[in-house]
Amino acid sequence: MKARYVTLVKRPLDLVGALVGLVLTSPIFLLTAMVLHRANKGAGVFFVQERPGKDEKIFKLLKFKTMTDERGADGELLSDGERLTRVGRMVRSMSVDELPQLINIVRGEMSFIGPRPLLTEYLPLYSEEQHHRHDVTPGLSGWAQVNGRNNISWTEKFRYDVEYVEKIGFGMDWKVFWRTVWGVVMRKNINEAGFATVEDFDGTN
Repeated sequence: MKARYVTLVKRPLDLVGALVGLVLTSPIFLLTAMVLHRANKGAGVFFVQERPGKDEKIFKLLKFKTMTDERGADGELLSDGERLTRVGRMVRSMSVDELPQLINIVRGEMSFIGPRPLLTEYLPLYSEEQHHRHDVTPGLSGWAQVNGRNNISWTEKFRYDVEYVEKIGFGMDWKVFWRTVWGVVMRKNINEAGFATVEDFDGTN
């Protein structure tokens, strides 16, 4: 039943929705790219990073780049907080930095709703249960994001991710979709308290 929902309903809706989304947001897409080109001081406008998708197959995730590549006197990159530009912070607060992932959805690498694709270096740190978050296609937003996003622990996030996998269906996706829209409008839970982004997962937190 779940497989039929994903194949016959979820994937077609994702494809049509992403194509329509790219057309409707194209003015915002282009304007954001132009503004970031200047704000990022030549660092480019797109952030491309390998992430594990369904069945832990690696793909290249796309985002708007909200940080510069500035380095300190020692040649090392400055902290996230120091490299995050004012424009970048605004782009993140409105979740516009996620727009390029519509391209990932068109390619079938992502869905609108599903567990967020995390860093590849986290793969060896997951418990057997946590690995099940990769049983479905990762999403632009997920059950964990609408239940706290960056303001809940990693353990809680993974619990929500696995719960989503177990309950995947139209009702669950619809609930996540509308709670995501509300979260974007209210700009809730963008960053973890005390961090420019979110604390790294080390297998225990």
